[in-house]
Amino acid sequence: MRAGQYVVLRLRRLPDPAHKISRGIAAGVFTSFTPLFGFHFLTAVTLAWLLRGNMLAALLATFVGNPLTFPIIATVSVELGSRMLGNPGGVPLHVVLSSFSYASLELWGNLKAIFTPELTHWGRMEYFFDHIFLPYLVGGIIPGIVCALLSYFASRPLLAAYQKARIKRLKKKFEKRRALIEATKLKADLETTSAESGR
Repeated sequence: MRAGQYVVLRLRRLPDPAHKISRGIAAGVFTSFTPLFGFHFLTAVTLAWLLRGNMLAALLATFVGNPLTFPIIATVSVELGSRMLGNPGGVPLHVVLSSFSYASLELWGNLKAIFTPELTHWGRMEYFFDHIFLPYLVGGIIPGIVCALLSYFASRPLLAAYQKARIKRLKKKFEKRRALIEATKLKADLETTSAESGR
């Protein structure tokens, strides 16, 4: 909850216009539906740059993909991708999670093997790419686009209304300060005038 409140607070204080911030949010939300773990920030910033959106908003919006939402995103994306690619049946969530772990360990081991006499092993990577990564990548496109568009059209009017209200509040504050300064100046002038006339 605290992290969510922080993200909302940061989004409200961004200096760009609402449409630019909303584009950044859409880029970050879409990125959350990709299996590019470890590269979500880079992907979100690149998409925001291409869409001419706010890059910080894109970074903050990647938090849509979090430990609470990841099981839903991964399950839907892999299931949909498997069907689109014609793979038989879906892949259970625990297999998706363990496949990412095994693939990263195998990749790390193979990178180390370049500098050591050990042999490389790509068996798990082949399964991971064919049955997890590619279906996740393909299957995440449609729900990613849908959620990105929903977040864009939901956030833009909210941000625009907030920015207008904030500008109004700042103008009121400025006018009050200005009136106070003028009243203080007028009071000082009157005191000076009465002091001079008293002489």
